[in-house]
Amino acid sequence: MNKNRNLLFGICLVAFSSAMSLLSVLWTPYDPLEINPDISLAKPSWSHLLGTDVLGRDVLSNLLAGSRTTLITAFLVVIITMFLGGTTGTGAALSPRWFNRTAIYSIDIVLALPAVLFAIVLAAIHGPSTFTAVIAISIATSAAVAQVTRREVAVVLNSDFVLAAKACNSSKLRIVRQHILPNIRASLFIQASGAAAIAILAESTLSYLGLGTTPPAPSWGRMLASSQQYLLIDPVVALWPGLAIIITVLGFNLLGDGLRETLDPTLRKSKS
Repeated sequence: MNKNRNLLFGICLVAFSSAMSLLSVLWTPYDPLEINPDISLAKPSWSHLLGTDVLGRDVLSNLLAGSRTTLITAFLVVIITMFLGGTTGTGAALSPRWFNRTAIYSIDIVLALPAVLFAIVLAAIHGPSTFTAVIAISIATSAAVAQVTRREVAVVLNSDFVLAAKACNSSKLRIVRQHILPNIRASLFIQASGAAAIAILAESTLSYLGLGTTPPAPSWGRMLASSQQYLLIDPVVALWPGLAIIITVLGFNLLGDGLRETLDPTLRKSKS
């Protein structure tokens, strides 16, 4: 841990963002939805530490509440992505060649389509919402996870211990549980961290475009969208949600890099 600065910094940044989210459940300086036009675009002060937005809402309160929306979305995306991507990739690697190739082509098609396109289709059907953002991001991200997982499982399937297990007539379920999952576990953790970073950035983008979290629910992407018209008047209002997104995404990226350095034996050998 002491030698792995990426992991240490990543944990600190993710813990900071998570603490913001937990704090918003228990306390915020003001009601994030409270509007007070009399103090519109107020400068930072003791009463409003980060100032107010154009509607007179406390920026710090919205920032804390927005962290909850963003991190919950990321958490749901990671769960759905790892389940869909992990099972699809593992199933494709274990399946006959024709199904494997079909899965590869399907994954490549999904990878070629941006999450925004899925969000537009879902928004047209169900309307823009956090649910729309979660499903759209999960579909787009799970394809990348499936691609990597399929490749990792294929490597493990050709290893001596798996071939020996097949020779002993072990079932596919037992091979997956006892041999494949333990050997791709590190890769799954790393992919989960990367999926969280992508989810946060994508959720903020979709909310900014009006395809994700909708008003009056606080969201970092919504905060950026509402402040863009006043950048020349008070650019600081857009600074705080942008900085929060950067810190959180950077934290998960560093966490993923740190996990890779810690769990990947080839990287450990190259550094030793």
